[in-house]
Amino acid sequence: MKIDILTLFPKMFNGFLDESIIKRAINNKLVEINLINFRDFSKLSNHQVDDTPYGGGGGMVLRCEPIVDALESVKTDKSKIILLSPQGKTFNQQKALELKNEKHLILICGHYEGFDERIKNFVDEEISIGDYILTGGELPAMIITDTIVRLIPNVINENSYLNDSFMNNLLDYPTYTKPPIYKGYKVPDILLSGHHENIKKWREEQSLENTKNKRKDLLEKK
Repeated sequence: MKIDILTLFPKMFNGFLDESIIKRAINNKLVEINLINFRDFSKLSNHQVDDTPYGGGGGMVLRCEPIVDALESVKTDKSKIILLSPQGKTFNQQKALELKNEKHLILICGHYEGFDERIKNFVDEEISIGDYILTGGELPAMIITDTIVRLIPNVINENSYLNDSFMNNLLDYPTYTKPPIYKGYKVPDILLSGHHENIKKWREEQSLENTKNKRKDLLEKK
């Protein structure tokens, strides 16, 4: 998979791309991630990428030209172009599973007071990570990229994500590790029994109970 991220602040991604699972996936050539500074595509003498809004109002609006020119420098007929916007559909695990099958993703990070509306004619969809406003699209781009990359075959062990929360509209079951007793809190006896069928049944029950107590809305979807 190839992911191109259009941003005004590529340095924000330094730690994200240089650590942990993402770095390993890049080094193993399981994913290619490129950062494109669309300020480099500005035709204005001062490399300006924004301007005041027509009709008045506060803030600055991102111009069409540098973003569309940056898009056209990397897109192909296999590209899926996503505008990161609070007005988009809310990102979730099911969307991540859908996007992991794409050959080429292009994520556009906004900033300032948003985009010239005409930019939306050049994208496939808008995605939001929640009903709140951030200073820019860089954090959403990292969240979406991280969620998708870990689903790519061989990035992590498949068993590590098949039972993740939200994979089947249920929250995950509780997990424990050594020691068996810590400050009076014990690991459930069933997990120490070695009876795999009973453990499997317990985990299913706990997953349902966890979802019922914390996210009843997921049960309604299921």
